[in-house]
Amino acid sequence: MRFTKDHEWVELDGEIATVGITAYAADQLGDVVFVETPDVGKTLKTGDAMAVVESVKAASDVYAPLSGEVVEGNGALSDAPETVNDQPESLGWFAKIRIADKAEFAALMDRAAYEAFLGTL
Repeated sequence: MRFTKDHEWVELDGEIATVGITAYAADQLGDVVFVETPDVGKTLKTGDAMAVVESVKAASDVYAPLSGEVVEGNGALSDAPETVNDQPESLGWFAKIRIADKAEFAALMDRAAYEAFLGTL
């Protein structure tokens, strides 16, 4: 699993990346009440807004940590948005993306680097 400074996580299986928000981000948001996942077929560039997550505190964009094409959105989140709080780094994923460049994944932070980054906040 790799991480961004915007608090997204990425798990890579072949050329398919599963993307969600970190436990830290979910905690900062508070109780999630709505999630909008990206449409299948949408082409993303690194840094594009790809999803929306709304909580009792705020609405936030979720940014694409990698370039590629959305192959699946987590439709279960529309009926159970609280999954983002309960299991942010597993079942609370937002999208699966067929990545364009594996070097983008390699450039992301590993867990140790992400935890060190959190220590600076």
